[in-house]
Amino acid sequence: MQQLSPSAPTWPRRTLLRLVGASAVGLPAVSALAACAEDDTVHAPDPLAAQEVLARADAAAATAAIALAPQSNAALSTVATERTAHAAALRTEIDRVIGVYGDGTTPVHRTAALTVPGPDGASLPAAEVEAAAAQPTTVAQLRAQLVRSQQSAAALARTESGYRAGLLASISAACATQAGVLLT
Repeated sequence: MQQLSPSAPTWPRRTLLRLVGASAVGLPAVSALAACAEDDTVHAPDPLAAQEVLARADAAAATAAIALAPQSNAALSTVATERTAHAAALRTEIDRVIGVYGDGTTPVHRTAALTVPGPDGASLPAAEVEAAAAQPTTVAQLRAQLVRSQQSAAALARTESGYRAGLLASISAACATQAGVLLT
């Protein structure tokens, strides 16, 4: 029988069992905590978010235009109501894609700044478009704004599929009708 030298370290059986048990519990716990760590990834905003901003801006502009064209109150009110409904439908679809936790909250993650197509075709910050919408506009300016919204929704509809493409195509058609029929 071979005898151990007195300088060689020996591990008692209980110590080895404790070490193995702790690592069996500790490693999954550390992995779970690491998975919960804050995600620093900056995600692109949902493509429908810009359309929602445009819909809300169009609704606000239609409401503001009533001050300059009270004779068109019925048509402008219809435009404001329909564009508000468009914004709500877009928000519902965005929320559906994001998902909802069991407690009713939605996931939160960092997104890049939202930009929307401006009057000259260049991208503008969403806040700038929303602020400008509250200023009274003429019916002709609102008509041009609706044409831009129609074109933007149509262009995005070509890049989406399924329900999203149908929703955007429907919004595009509604904007074309509002600009070409209601506000002429």
